[in-house]
Amino acid sequence: MERYLILDDGTVFKGQGFGAKIATTGEVVFTTGMSGYQEAITDQSYADQILVFTNPLLGNYGVNLDDYESLQPNCKGVVCREVARVATNWRMQDSLPHFMEEMGIPGISGIDTRALTKKLRSRGTMKGAIIDATDDLEHAFAQLHATVLSDQLVAKVSTTKPYPNPGTKKNIVLIDFGVKHSILRELAARDCNTIVLPYTATAQDILKLHPDGVLLSNGPGDPEMMTEAVAMVAEIQEHLPVFGICLGHQILARANGAKTFKMKFGHRGFNHPVRENATGRIMFTSQNHGYAVDPASIDPEKLIVTHTEINDNVVEGIKHRHYPAFSVQFHPDAAPGPMDAVDLFDDFLQMIDMRKEDKTNA
Repeated sequence: MERYLILDDGTVFKGQGFGAKIATTGEVVFTTGMSGYQEAITDQSYADQILVFTNPLLGNYGVNLDDYESLQPNCKGVVCREVARVATNWRMQDSLPHFMEEMGIPGISGIDTRALTKKLRSRGTMKGAIIDATDDLEHAFAQLHATVLSDQLVAKVSTTKPYPNPGTKKNIVLIDFGVKHSILRELAARDCNTIVLPYTATAQDILKLHPDGVLLSNGPGDPEMMTEAVAMVAEIQEHLPVFGICLGHQILARANGAKTFKMKFGHRGFNHPVRENATGRIMFTSQNHGYAVDPASIDPEKLIVTHTEINDNVVEGIKHRHYPAFSVQFHPDAAPGPMDAVDLFDDFLQMIDMRKEDKTNA
């Protein structure tokens, strides 16, 4: 089954199809992760994107239920150099091609992913489509050029109703902008009693639950579109400890007057080095973001930059000077990736304890 990957600049890549037998259109982005293809494909931060894997082989260890990051992924397509003909692993429950077929995600292999990634690095992310080789190319390009990709994606991936992730210790409200299951796993590992709320939750919705703290999850799209969530965070940080991850980090920054911008090709992968500015400690992190906080827009009277990306100096973490609120652009939950920053969840819970002590002693 031959397919084409076509790009908005007129480029055509020819390859072999796998996964769902449908055409698709999305923003073409690349990830540098050497493993974790299932976690990446099911990460809701990849909603409406065609995901290019720089690792040359996919599917060699199959797919299993434990490694889902969402049960209904919204990734638009997968591009790779080669799909393993034989997959084997003691945890394997399905093959990658069959999994993608079941999830309605088309794929194309046999692509020169090195050349494609170099193009995306030089030109930046762009629109693309995976089509059948029998389709009329002129018509396909006309459709691609006419397609407008939305940056308002959180409504597509967020839960519509509250639900619990039960525990017996601290009460945490998690705002779902496209939450990864690994964040829920980290909270469960600390026996937190978590209530997941939709992205539309107001400060009043949160406060009436009397939580100990609020976690702002990852998610897709442009943070500039999240005006209601920004207003909610601006209010809630005055009352409760706040921890933001990825999109949650950008929303916390915007809630305190900072601006965000769209990156040329973003950070996607599981090997991004980040410096903890206070200590000089270097950690390798899992990242998936196409937007970032503009360092020039940060008010030093409100926010401290706590973490910085070593390769390009992108702001990777902030902390509020006056409220118990902090956030990171990377994923301390990893999944997949190194666990260098997983102790940030413990820092969040410790911050909650410190706030309780301060209130008791006040």
